[in-house]
Amino acid sequence: MTGPHHHDVLVIGGGNAGISLAAKLRRDGCRDVAVVEPKDVHEYRPLLSYVAGGMATLDDLRRPQAEAMPPGVRWYQDAVTAVDPARSAVRLASGGELTYTDLAVCPGSQVDWDAVPGAQDAVRAGSASTSYLPEHAPATWDLLSSLTSGTAVFAISDRHVPCAPVGLKPLFLAADHWRRTGVLDAITIELLLEGDRLVDLPESDRELRAAAEEYGVRVRTSTAVEHVDGPARRLRLRTPQGPDELAYDALYVAPPHRAPQWLASSGLTSPASDGFLAVDPQTLQHRDHPHVWGLGDAAEVDALPSGGALRKQVPVVAHNIAARRTGATMRHYDGYSVGPVTTSRSRLLLAEFDRGGRPEPTVRVPDLARPRRSLLVFDRYLEPQIYWRRLLRGHVS
Repeated sequence: MTGPHHHDVLVIGGGNAGISLAAKLRRDGCRDVAVVEPKDVHEYRPLLSYVAGGMATLDDLRRPQAEAMPPGVRWYQDAVTAVDPARSAVRLASGGELTYTDLAVCPGSQVDWDAVPGAQDAVRAGSASTSYLPEHAPATWDLLSSLTSGTAVFAISDRHVPCAPVGLKPLFLAADHWRRTGVLDAITIELLLEGDRLVDLPESDRELRAAAEEYGVRVRTSTAVEHVDGPARRLRLRTPQGPDELAYDALYVAPPHRAPQWLASSGLTSPASDGFLAVDPQTLQHRDHPHVWGLGDAAEVDALPSGGALRKQVPVVAHNIAARRTGATMRHYDGYSVGPVTTSRSRLLLAEFDRGGRPEPTVRVPDLARPRRSLLVFDRYLEPQIYWRRLLRGHVS
């Protein structure tokens, strides 16, 4: 670029949130929408847990970013290094600058390896793995499926992990595999949860605990991994009873996440937001900069970050951008989120709830908060097609 380019609405991030919002804005009549996204491959990330469970491949979840970009949207294949809300300007890694009338910030979050010393080294060495990074998801299944005896530990953080309950999928898919291959009795399964429940919906939490008990899983809540010793295959834990240690033969981690560093340096965060974009959790408008909006994993919205939550967030932001300009009443996001969790290789439940933990089912009948065969078929095979053909084309409600 030879000089600053201005756009009516500029979107930072070309993942689920950014592309869905850009498409929705275009469908609603906004003629000038641009997206900043450096990656040339778009990934349907909910399938990563199935890759980690041996039920999908990376090819199943990847398409060229150019195919995901909505028609009529300008794509800058670049990375953001700073935002200057006082000037309504965005600085790019290439050295260029973009200005905007409204800015939607949805760059996603990143794995925070520094939060658990030793974890990254253990993953690199192969004694541990995760489904939260595409390059490690296939190795997760290799690690779990090859285990025939010993101790398998699944550690699920609650520190800004995108849809943390999905981290339970590799556990249940592996446990069912071990049962089917006749080695389950020779494997001790430890589940370490930083939170106090498996999912924030009582009915589904009971179902998941019952499934865990069926497989002989030892569930330890309010338990965090403080250090991983990969060569020795040992964990140092923080528990309600005090420090503890645990040996493992295979370790799966759903690690803590953090927001991009440039958010804080741009003055878009607050101490209360823990480094994430400080927005009104209902209107999704920035608390100090009314032309800035936030949604997705990098925004502090007081709700479980998930792909399902974006179905509710995207229409709110699209409407409120226009409402701010016209003085119309803004819409509110109630904190809806969803945790799709397998209980076996053939059944899955959908825990749908608002930010108060109250049930918010998409349909009343049948009860989707209980495991069903049809839900696994929908989640694994039909939902990806809906994602590519409808959600990324702005058909959200």
